[in-house]
Amino acid sequence: MNPVEERAESAVTKDETKNPDEPSDERLDDSAGGEVTPPEGEASAAADVPEEAAEPLAIEPPDVPAEKAVDEPPKEGRREGRLARLRFTKKKDMPGGLWLKCESCAEVIFRKELEEKGRVCPACGFHFTLPGRERISMILDAGTWKEFYAELTALDRLDFQDALPYAQKLQRTVERTGQNEALLCGTGQILGRDVVLAVLDFGFMGGSMGEVVGEKIALACELARETRRALIIFTSSGGARMHEGVLSLMQMAKTCAALQSLNEAGIISICVMTHPTTGGVTASFASVTDFVLAEPGALIGFAGPRVIATTLKQELPPGFQRSEFLIDKGMLDEIVPRTELPVMLARLIDYAAGPIVVDPLPLESPQAESERDPVASEAEIVPVGRSRPPGAPESAPDTQDDADRADEARRREPGGEDA
Repeated sequence: MNPVEERAESAVTKDETKNPDEPSDERLDDSAGGEVTPPEGEASAAADVPEEAAEPLAIEPPDVPAEKAVDEPPKEGRREGRLARLRFTKKKDMPGGLWLKCESCAEVIFRKELEEKGRVCPACGFHFTLPGRERISMILDAGTWKEFYAELTALDRLDFQDALPYAQKLQRTVERTGQNEALLCGTGQILGRDVVLAVLDFGFMGGSMGEVVGEKIALACELARETRRALIIFTSSGGARMHEGVLSLMQMAKTCAALQSLNEAGIISICVMTHPTTGGVTASFASVTDFVLAEPGALIGFAGPRVIATTLKQELPPGFQRSEFLIDKGMLDEIVPRTELPVMLARLIDYAAGPIVVDPLPLESPQAESERDPVASEAEIVPVGRSRPPGAPESAPDTQDDADRADEARRREPGGEDA
């Protein structure tokens, strides 16, 4: 007989011999509020049971209806269902381009916030490249812009072949940007001052200069000369357009000659270099205007810094080819933040126009002018740009004409030669 059967038989024998009128130990313990202690025989029997036999017996589950048992998924199926609920659902379609990364400080910027600040990084002040039409709306007074020469289009004279032929590439760029060339030219007003404005758009083939860009710069100079308006140029370019070969290089001389004729006519020209301005644009019309301004942090140069470092085989100084570096070398006249450009341009235009005098007052009264001795006045006149010889007396004549006038004055004096 195993220990479990012995324990069950001893419990039955004890219950049969117990007097029902006597209170049991369990009742006494319960009434006292203590713990229920098993009888000695049960405790000893439990102590003799081996560890394997002391485990509780398996309890059979209650009867389950057949339909319910069939519908209940297995354990493995339930586990897969829980994992399926934890899986990520498909992402919603979000519009692209909501965030931008600053090229200078690597700060992630919300696009709408950047546009509200004029495309200037709120963290470090880096000036992003502005599209051409945004530049026009930011610089000119509202409603004053009038575009000229928009119908001019480039030609593929050299039948340039690349991964995509130049003619097809040009057509795709026109369709994408909605303009025929990289340069936007027209007239407008800056704080009430009439100007001719030319803006290079970097979004059109990198703002590169081809035949049409050079022609538009020359036409802008002619328009400014005919209308007597100041010429304002904004540059953002990668240089001459390689697809047009030597024809694009010829525009460097053409634009410089047009600006020279404008200068001879006495009309002011101002160029504002923005990020980036490189190549043939920097080497031609962008650097020969009357005033050369730049935005902070703009990359300005002919060849790129990497090409220069490779050619020279030496490390370039910090900030090389940036506007802050170039103003120390005398290449720029001033660095102007984007938000301050309209005021600065208006100030320079007023400076070039000269003082405006309304109803000027005479220097001397007519009576004082009539009483003045003409002989003494002539003796005091010294021609502009001439100086007396070193050691000569103040009354010494500078030229033969002056000597003749002095002799004539002496003859007319009382007691002179004529007397």
